Amino acid sequence: MRRADRLLQVIQILRRMRRPVSGGAIAAELEVSLRTVYRDIVALQASGVPVLGEAGVGYVLEDGYDLPPLMFTCEELEIVMLGLRMAQARGDEAICRTARDAVAKIATVLPGDLRGGFLDAPLYAPPPASLPADRIELARLREALRIERKVEILYQVPGREPERRVVWPIVLAFFERARVLAAWCELRQDHRNFRTDRMLEMTVLEARPPRGRKRLYAEWWKKRAEEAACMQIEDVASPDEPARRAAG
Repeated sequence: MRRADRLLQVIQILRRMRRPVSGGAIAAELEVSLRTVYRDIVALQASGVPVLGEAGVGYVLEDGYDLPPLMFTCEELEIVMLGLRMAQARGDEAICRTARDAVAKIATVLPGDLRGGFLDAPLYAPPPASLPADRIELARLREALRIERKVEILYQVPGREPERRVVWPIVLAFFERARVLAAWCELRQDHRNFRTDRMLEMTVLEARPPRGRKRLYAEWWKKRAEEAACMQIEDVASPDEPARRAAG
């Protein structure tokens, strides 16, 4: 790896972390010596990059520093295009329009040698076979997520009467055959998943959830991890169940 490329990689490692990164961790990822990392940090600081920290403690990149788009690598641009193509394939009309605008903006500021590779990235995101139509305005639901507001929905599970729920939106997932809102349900006092095509009505309320979305997301993710761990334990234990019964 050229030194210039390595310096950019050091910046990228610091950008993606929210806490100090040790020189050893950087050296391990870049597969270079710790001494090389220390020299690179000094070189970045000397060139005006706001890297804070010291050897033995760790390093952080000061807030507000960013790289121009032309610093993207070819591989990074391919991944960006893949994500935008997936957004266009699975999103509503507003998301598709925004994704197209993003493609145009990025392509405009890229140098010629990168623009072609970005626009013609050889990564394909096929559209889903079919997505059920939504009765609600999905853009309003995304706005409720952004501004952290409670949402009241009239929700109908097939074969049951519609129910009104007040929920605290956490994350909106775009699956191949459905869009699903993960939220805290006030009625059930637990996390629940709601398909957007089964929402007959939706109203964004003025009230905020008592906990911020970042905390709600952490709680939801922790529960998902615990449930996944329990399922793995059951899968491991189940093959031994007949033998246990025979022995007992």
